[in-house]
Amino acid sequence: MKKSTNKSKPLFIFYLLVAYVFVQFGWWSYLMVQQTNEIHAQKAQLIVLKLTEASQIFSEQQKLEMDLHRRWWMISGEGSVFLVLMILGISRVQKTFKAQTALANLQKNFLLSVTHELKSPIASAKLLLQTLHKRDLPKEQQKEIISNAIDDADRLDNLVENILLATNIENNLFVLHKEKINFSDLLEELVQKLSTLYKTHTFEKNSAPEIFFSADKMALSSIVLNLVENAVKYSPEKSTIFIVLVQKGNQIIFSVKDEGVGISDTEKEKIFNKFYRVGNENTRKTKGTGLGLYIVKNLVDQHSGIISVKNNFPKGSILEVTFDV
Repeated sequence: MKKSTNKSKPLFIFYLLVAYVFVQFGWWSYLMVQQTNEIHAQKAQLIVLKLTEASQIFSEQQKLEMDLHRRWWMISGEGSVFLVLMILGISRVQKTFKAQTALANLQKNFLLSVTHELKSPIASAKLLLQTLHKRDLPKEQQKEIISNAIDDADRLDNLVENILLATNIENNLFVLHKEKINFSDLLEELVQKLSTLYKTHTFEKNSAPEIFFSADKMALSSIVLNLVENAVKYSPEKSTIFIVLVQKGNQIIFSVKDEGVGISDTEKEKIFNKFYRVGNENTRKTKGTGLGLYIVKNLVDQHSGIISVKNNFPKGSILEVTFDV
């Protein structure tokens, strides 16, 4: 309860200041109108005192009335412009404040996620190495432990690579080094690696042979790995991840289908935002940093490709990337 109060305090102060500004604006408007009316009344008295002929008094009073109306319009015009600018300014400040608050929450969640993502493989690798160090195990068990420790090291390596890549993308430091790549062979290597890394899922690959594409090999690998890892995170264990690579005319289409929770229409545009994670609190308990799809979207854009999100009936999602050859 205390945390919620602390978060709402700056917003309360902001609204208090807004209320004060509107009260002051109203008071300023009242004083301006009152002062204008008083000046008009004094001028009207002077006209009566100075002039003797009724026609002259009437003529001057008409001029005075016209001047009064002109001043009223001037006050109304200036006040309206000021009011519109003030409302626009307040609206912009409010949106910025909410956006900064949302970003701060996303960054906080990101730090918590990264901490968890780092601690888990480190703790696992440490335990495996301690077991290997303290016990005299058969050779087969040693190989299994070493293999598991390598898998944990790979998870750490992928996480660090994603963080560095996201930082370089955000700071416009990432530069593509394109070369002609056999996408089919690269996908075969990556799927084998993923099958070893994620033994909880089944991977079904459907790839046409000898599909070549001019791309940055590291970036293309990152696109594949992040899309598949995203599917693994948001689909149940023992489910199948379908990986498809085809070429249709001058287009290469790569897609990843899962049988997971799916992505609602309202979230389909948001999932590519930095730190954003899909779903309700239950699905957000899955591992992840919210960087994977952000990285994918940026790398696809840099290759002049298009990424789209589709529903995988009866359940799950399809993330499809299209490149022009």
